[in-house]
Amino acid sequence: MSASSGNQGLVYDRALLLHGSKRNEILTLAEVQQYGIDSFADPHYIRLYGMTPSEWYARGIRILGRTAVECTRDPLGDRIGRDVASVAILLPAHTTFTVIDPFAGSCNTLYWILRHVPRSTGIAYELDRQVYDLTKHNIRGLDRTISLTHGDYELLMQDPHIQADRAIIAFVAPPWGTALDETVGLDLRRTTPPITDIIQGIGRKYSGHEILFATQVYEKVNPASLEELQAMLDWSELRVYDLNAAGRNHGILLGTRGWNP
Repeated sequence: MSASSGNQGLVYDRALLLHGSKRNEILTLAEVQQYGIDSFADPHYIRLYGMTPSEWYARGIRILGRTAVECTRDPLGDRIGRDVASVAILLPAHTTFTVIDPFAGSCNTLYWILRHVPRSTGIAYELDRQVYDLTKHNIRGLDRTISLTHGDYELLMQDPHIQADRAIIAFVAPPWGTALDETVGLDLRRTTPPITDIIQGIGRKYSGHEILFATQVYEKVNPASLEELQAMLDWSELRVYDLNAAGRNHGILLGTRGWNP
């Protein structure tokens, strides 16, 4: 399969889509599929919102090159949602949840958490205007209600929609940038902003709530940065998924503030 006659010879990989000429371009369906083929030998690799690329593209959903690389695909989003729900249900029955995603991107992880956690509503923030506009359009017809705001993640510190009687689930996945070195792993202190700052800020602001953090990590994690983050939590558990080849997998660090499972 060729992405298009004008793109013959291009290899649709992380470098091209995240740092190259396709970074800020809206991908065609053929390009989405070519990225899956070239990088993962699977034209259906970028599954979103419970749909294959051809299905979500037919629904009018569009993504940028960088979003194709940075988004949480369905298999990973589903696993994260299930694992978050497995801890959330340990709170008292009939607990209601506000699920927040300070770095929304495609909102696909938030979508899957909402699918698995009962009595939950979603609030998300996206600073990048181009990503925000596309995602706002993309989530409009989904079967989960998400309130998406354009602005910096720190706006959640003033969000009046986070009610005092609700538990909070926070999916923490800021841009990794240079924090990820696939040889030595992900340094959780070097994300933009640092994950430790995000955990501290949310923990202080919502200290009266039971909080469940789900922090996205890589299969290889800098041990010192992981220990520093775990020390900020009342309870934590690291889970790594086996969805890709060994050494290329993602996972989450589940952790709580204000309660213990």
